[in-house]
Amino acid sequence: MVGTRGSQEPLRVLVVESDPASRRSLAAALAMSAHVREAASLAEAVEYASSSLFDAAVVALDAADAADTVSHLRRAGIAGPIFATSTSGSVRTAVDAMRAGADDFLVKPYQPADLARRLLARISASPAQPAHAAKPGESFQNFIGNSPAMHSLYEQIRRVAPSKAPVFITGESGAGKEVCAEAVHACSGRTNAPFIALNCSAIPRELMESEIFGHVKGAFTGAHEDRPGASELAHGGTLFLDEICEMDLALQAKLLRFAQTGTVRRVGDTRLRHVDVRFVCATNREPAREIEAGRFREDLFYRLHVLPLHLPALRERGDDAVTLARAFLAEFAEEEGRHFQGFTPDAENAIATHAWPGNVRELQNVIRRVVVLHDGDTVSADMLALSGDHEPARDTGPLPRIESPSIDPFWRQEQRIIEQALRAFDGNTHKAAIALEISPSTIYRKLNAWSQGRLSSASS
Repeated sequence: MVGTRGSQEPLRVLVVESDPASRRSLAAALAMSAHVREAASLAEAVEYASSSLFDAAVVALDAADAADTVSHLRRAGIAGPIFATSTSGSVRTAVDAMRAGADDFLVKPYQPADLARRLLARISASPAQPAHAAKPGESFQNFIGNSPAMHSLYEQIRRVAPSKAPVFITGESGAGKEVCAEAVHACSGRTNAPFIALNCSAIPRELMESEIFGHVKGAFTGAHEDRPGASELAHGGTLFLDEICEMDLALQAKLLRFAQTGTVRRVGDTRLRHVDVRFVCATNREPAREIEAGRFREDLFYRLHVLPLHLPALRERGDDAVTLARAFLAEFAEEEGRHFQGFTPDAENAIATHAWPGNVRELQNVIRRVVVLHDGDTVSADMLALSGDHEPARDTGPLPRIESPSIDPFWRQEQRIIEQALRAFDGNTHKAAIALEISPSTIYRKLNAWSQGRLSSASS
């Protein structure tokens, strides 16, 4: 029985494969669910794609000119999923295929029935309308914005998400790199598996190895029990390493081995454990400069920088700033019990023309501040106070210390709450952070500051 896309029109799949036996096997596996057209060469495939509509294609990349086949098929009009296959499992082959427009890459030999199931599932999951057809106000995953720059990003995410290859995200601070990583995970085949995030700049250097790879009881002072690291917790899912360029060089070497072998060794252990994770990394730095300065390993960069994504700055996103501001206003007004319904024209103009050096995070903080400090139905431009955002703060001198026999300082109460949560979850920082509704990196930063005697600064 031939499958359809919610109508009587059958699915059509183009199979491009020079080997007759492989071509026939795959065509037979697809024939139960789709009409299949077979092509033995690039010229034949382009001729078919130019004269007929196809929902998807499978392309073998074994011939010398086959790396161009994907891009030729895209130009010929195939907008649906294109799966590339090859006897070569090299990263370079996969990169060339994905850059040419492939949606997934498989290494031969594969089971034709398995490939058919994956391809048909991908066709079903593909949006019926192109990305640019989104209606005003619609969002993609947790992103909000309809600018051309964001629609281009959405389409790139859709393309790279189904792959197993690592994703490397770049963009300015506050642009939404973690949201992007979560979108990649949500659009992948690993949606039902864990998404584990680590901020390499927020975790103390001496704790980072344990956080990634875990430790065994007695490995170091305070290791009271065996504990899996983020790599094991992310098994079957996605491991997101934010601010990857901040990682210590010695640990970068161990991460490279993990990425190459798929095995991890907990701190203090002799046993190797096999882990299946999809790497997604991010940085707000320029990787090339970090490599040149000797702060980031070149071999690790090329291992992780397979499928690049770049987040545009908010100032490059046109009207998205106003769209985001409206969404934040509705969210925060509901949270704070305020009655704001919108912005005055002057306020929207101020939002649209502001440079937003802190990107989405800065905009979010500005709207939150307005909602907390003001009330009313409409946000005016003077409430935003954007013109004075970067004026130096006036030195009013140290705040007077108020002694009270009944009230502990804020940092002491905060420390007590965090330590109580850690005890409740047997020292598991991730579970404690979830219970407290804060980031694990916040706990690490504060514990590190308290241990070094920087008590009050930990609360800032």
